[in-house]
Amino acid sequence: MAFEDRLKKIITKYNNLSDKLSDPSKISSQDFAKIAKEHFDLTEINFSAIEYLQNLKLLEEAEDILLNSQEKELKDLAHDQKKESKVNLEIIKEKLKIMLLPKDIADEKGAIIEIRAGTGGDEAALFAGTLFKMYQKYAEAQNWQFEVLSISGLVLEGCKEAMASISGKGVYKKLKYESGVHRVQRVPTTESSGRIHTSAATVAVLPEAEDIDLKINEKDLRIDTYRSSGAGGQHVNTTDSAIRVTHIPTGLVIVQSEKSQHQNKAKALKILKSKLYDIEREKSNKEMSDLRRVQIGSGDRSERIRTYNFPQNRITDHRINLTSYNLEEVLQEAKLDQFIDALVADDQAKKIAQEDN
Repeated sequence: MAFEDRLKKIITKYNNLSDKLSDPSKISSQDFAKIAKEHFDLTEINFSAIEYLQNLKLLEEAEDILLNSQEKELKDLAHDQKKESKVNLEIIKEKLKIMLLPKDIADEKGAIIEIRAGTGGDEAALFAGTLFKMYQKYAEAQNWQFEVLSISGLVLEGCKEAMASISGKGVYKKLKYESGVHRVQRVPTTESSGRIHTSAATVAVLPEAEDIDLKINEKDLRIDTYRSSGAGGQHVNTTDSAIRVTHIPTGLVIVQSEKSQHQNKAKALKILKSKLYDIEREKSNKEMSDLRRVQIGSGDRSERIRTYNFPQNRITDHRINLTSYNLEEVLQEAKLDQFIDALVADDQAKKIAQEDN
């Protein structure tokens, strides 16, 4: 389908939706909500499409005048109009190409982020803790809600594993590029000789599943409850209770251990739903390899995606060859947007290139 034909089809669809919304009495409340959302989602691209076609018409009119008119003044005006319309068309078309890219339905969802210490012993655990705090600060800067789901294997100011739920508009759209292996190069606080050590932590980002995305059959779950031994006194038989939820069909196991058994179950089910939803998303994407089916988000966990070099205050994203010398600002002030925005732009450029081919 020609580019202009696609735009005309979008405008027609938008107008049809507008007509339906003009008389809500003829639509059920459920259909009205669905139509209203689709109408809202098409608003920006509809007006850009109209603007593009208007400039295309002005360009054609200007070219017609330049070809057929003998009046110098009119031809001068047409020449200026042609030049202006060409510039406008180029700008609007690039914007429309991004808007027309296939949408990831998970982009507007919240996310569950999971950070694990990798190679490097205690230093890897310290780095995992540093990354976890960085994402917490970034979430706060974006006005997202950050809820700690679990932290285990505490080591000094770090941890072996940490998981959090991040809620807000477009969380997954931004954070999905953080999935992968993050490498750190620095002198550990426990290292007396001052040698630079290299260690790593893995970051996994899953779109947070909602009930509408995935229904879990209670018959597919096995829930085991454990009560740890108390220390005596008023805490006997009232200490932390752990819940282990096993999804029998897939073998996925989620363990939560906090004081509230009810919260444990709710958090475990939230994590389980997101993991199952992510597996289904991977299966449905035919362009991904079999290996990608067990990976998270857009980054392959087997690949090193970013290096944090403390001695040089340098941070490098290897996927787009972007280096910045403000590592401390990224970690302490969560200045991540310079990398995330560049990754989004790179991803869009690759998709546009595929569409054009």
